[in-house]
Amino acid sequence: MEYKNLLIENDNGIVTLTINRPQALNSLNSETLTELGCALYQLEYDPAAKVIILTGAGEKAFVAGADIKEMSEMSAYEGHQFGRKGQNVMLAMGKMRTPLIAVVNGFALGGGLELALGCDFIYASAKAKLGFPEVTLGIMPGFGGTQNLPRLIGPNRANELIFTGKIITADKALVWGIANEVFPPEELMARAKETAAAIAGVGLLGVAYAKDAIANGLNMTKEDGFRYEASLFGVLFATADQKEGMGAFVEKRKAAFTGK
Repeated sequence: MEYKNLLIENDNGIVTLTINRPQALNSLNSETLTELGCALYQLEYDPAAKVIILTGAGEKAFVAGADIKEMSEMSAYEGHQFGRKGQNVMLAMGKMRTPLIAVVNGFALGGGLELALGCDFIYASAKAKLGFPEVTLGIMPGFGGTQNLPRLIGPNRANELIFTGKIITADKALVWGIANEVFPPEELMARAKETAAAIAGVGLLGVAYAKDAIANGLNMTKEDGFRYEASLFGVLFATADQKEGMGAFVEKRKAAFTGK
């Protein structure tokens, strides 16, 4: 499928998915959200896609937010539909078996930060700026930010960030637990690809099931989460990857996983 606002590159199973609207600081309009949903669906069922790195074109922005020019003309109904469209993309990201790494190379504001939070973890440039400035526009986060951020860093810090609309540095995002790592801009993508390669080299069924257990277990009681984990753990013993991984360990050789 041809995409107007996205670039997709696959390098030995590591897919770089780039939001490509640099003239608009990669802001998310309806068209881009539709394309993003289609691309993620396509990649989820592509056996050649092992890990996805999500980033933005250019050096200024990961995604500077939702498209304010488009939103400024929306009715209440249209605003609701736009929010649901963005939320559906974020929910789909959480349900994907394929791991997603957000590489935040510049501004990640509003919908951009929500997009980064929809990934499994975030690597940020030392020059990155992150925040939810929606209240300065008279609205609030609408692509899942009020739900994902408090679950990640707790309600108190999330409240401060969302209520004030202030923008924080990458270093503060690291301290607060929003970003996993902060790197110099010139090292950011290479370091992300190192991590992606490490993930791509292990048993991806195990990774997918672990992602499932974490995401769903957070919405269960601890005891129910344990039971859910045990069920997924047991299922993996019926896979070729489990036989290969443990066989390779016993035989003292490198495992050759097939994802089956």
